[in-house]
Amino acid sequence: MPDKRDYYEILGVSRDAGADEIKKAYRKLAVKFHPDKNPGDHTAEDKFKELGEAYEALSDADKRAAYDRYGHAAFTNGGGRPGGGFHDPMDLFSQVFGGAFGGGFEEFFGGGGSRRKASGKQRGSDLRYDLEISLEESAHGVEKELEIERYVPCEACGSKGTKGSGGVRVCTSCGGRGVVARQAGIFIQQSTCPECRGAGETISDPCSGCKGEGRVQRDSRIKLRIPAGVDTGTRLRSSGNGDAGVRGGAPGDLYVFLHVRDHDVFQRDDADLFCEVPLPFSVAALGGELKVPTLDGQSSIKIPPGSQGGTVFRLREKGMPSLTNGRRGDLNVRVQVEVPTKLSHDQQEKLRAFSESIGNHNSPMQQGFFHKAKRFFDL
Repeated sequence: MPDKRDYYEILGVSRDAGADEIKKAYRKLAVKFHPDKNPGDHTAEDKFKELGEAYEALSDADKRAAYDRYGHAAFTNGGGRPGGGFHDPMDLFSQVFGGAFGGGFEEFFGGGGSRRKASGKQRGSDLRYDLEISLEESAHGVEKELEIERYVPCEACGSKGTKGSGGVRVCTSCGGRGVVARQAGIFIQQSTCPECRGAGETISDPCSGCKGEGRVQRDSRIKLRIPAGVDTGTRLRSSGNGDAGVRGGAPGDLYVFLHVRDHDVFQRDDADLFCEVPLPFSVAALGGELKVPTLDGQSSIKIPPGSQGGTVFRLREKGMPSLTNGRRGDLNVRVQVEVPTKLSHDQQEKLRAFSESIGNHNSPMQQGFFHKAKRFFDL
């Protein structure tokens, strides 16, 4: 299979082109290579599909960002590949031009082009689900069971929408096209056929269970595997788990938007974690070991004698895993020296004796500060 062409090259725009420029380029080329304008020309048809895929990728901010970073690899392995379940190229064309021409293209094709018939089958809608998870679940990955209300295939009629085999007829109002047209000045405006609601077909003996749609609403449980390293704003696509299509049409997709709850100990910055841990006064002065929490359990760090409050100790690869390559970030532990608040009389006397014994000669931070601020104290 030949390599895919660059999406920007297909549309003939630069990589920093704005949304309006991208849409304008697509509209111009899509009209040029539209199958109705090039009947029997398979090369033009392939280019029309290629244009639709490129436009769908670059007109969506999330998909464009992923494409700019990873190229075509961003849309493989279930990553939301344009053309592989998002939109039919003809439907996409109708959506882009629908605002100005209502889906009618006689002004482009001279009114004599072939017309694509509606199949009766319609793709199901994509669904959105917002899911909150913990930082621990984000770090290690987790499988969740989602409960959503969605359209599922009607079992009573096998998604056909009709009781028998002879109940489906071509809609007489739109001739099977799913749309009706009317003249509005120099334009031809089209709208969804009110008789068949865009299906292009009518049913004389609709299924009583689904009222002819071939699908019914039900509560569904869907298992979703969440990979390690996700963050707030990560969007996961569960292919085919959106609404079932009308009368056997392809199902939509389910998009799960993740929200990672704030943690009471750790703060996150990309793959790195940060936390503050109290350090006993005696350990800060004499040195020793300090036990610290990590997402993998308890760990410890060595505290050098004379450590100051605010010192940051780094634990390598104790942070979050990267969603792209699995490498773990670091855990940065900032220590805060804890000063005793309740001292006995004997402890106070010993501390005073200790303070007098060291004087100001063993306090480098204090000496440095007063050296800089000497002029304020000499006034």
